Amino acid sequence: MSVKLSELQIRINEFLEYLEVERNVSKLTIRNYKHYLKRFMEFRALESPTLSYTSEISPDVIRKYRLYLSRFVDGDGISLKRITQSYHLIALRSFLKYLSKRDIKSMSSDKIDLPKTEARSLKFLERDQVERLLSMPLISEIDGMRDKVIMEVLFSTGLRVSELCRLNRDSINLERKEFGVIGKGQKIRVVFLSDKATLWLQRYLVRRDDHFKPLFIRYGGRKPDPAAMDESMRLSVRSVERIVDKYAKAAKLPVKITPHGLRHSFATDLLTGGADIRAIQEMLGHKNISTTQIYTHVTNPRLREIHQKYHRR
Repeated sequence: MSVKLSELQIRINEFLEYLEVERNVSKLTIRNYKHYLKRFMEFRALESPTLSYTSEISPDVIRKYRLYLSRFVDGDGISLKRITQSYHLIALRSFLKYLSKRDIKSMSSDKIDLPKTEARSLKFLERDQVERLLSMPLISEIDGMRDKVIMEVLFSTGLRVSELCRLNRDSINLERKEFGVIGKGQKIRVVFLSDKATLWLQRYLVRRDDHFKPLFIRYGGRKPDPAAMDESMRLSVRSVERIVDKYAKAAKLPVKITPHGLRHSFATDLLTGGADIRAIQEMLGHKNISTTQIYTHVTNPRLREIHQKYHRR
């Protein structure tokens, strides 16, 4: 027996297909939007058990939904962070923009204001702390060599962890010490390897005795099966996060560092060295310069000079 979908659910399904086909949005983003909009449908089902329509979405419905998100508690008794509540509303706002573009009756997306969130501290490592972290892996073992190369490449390029995991062996030009990546919004950019990162990457590839396509593969208690599918061997984002966390703890670093923390460290290292903010924007793949400018607050040498010159004089 088929279940009759509400008009709201049909439109959400069409929106997700639109993101995939017309906008070419990443699978991860589509998965997240599906999760957030599913929660909105669950809220609407509680509010209105009958068939739900997009035309019913109103400022009053949004007000009640925000209250629902604010009070939401999962099965483990954990509530939603303010930033997570914002993600739910961002997804809903994008959905409403899609409806407006298709001339489907609903509320205007600009009537949704995002909640204010607390500013997050920028976690990055000083150069000596980076070196301490990179020295932690046991390079006599193939997985230790892989782990070192992963962190060397993250710090050398400023890649997002998802971009790193998508890399294939044939996508790296070791001679030119550069390669192309497709980042957020399917934006293509070129990233560059340092001499040190290139050297370690070459050593790692020489030690590889397999023909798997991914640049970074998983290793278990036994050797990888040559007959296994390439994608089944690819290292996941979560695995890379665990790897960085493992060595950060071993190095006894003063801050909790993640792959994204190495991206922050890459950017602050360049700025401290005098690199142009626009160039760093390109290297990081930021759409807006305002996103890159968060690093200037912690690397502004002029402010440091003023502080040293005038404080307690």
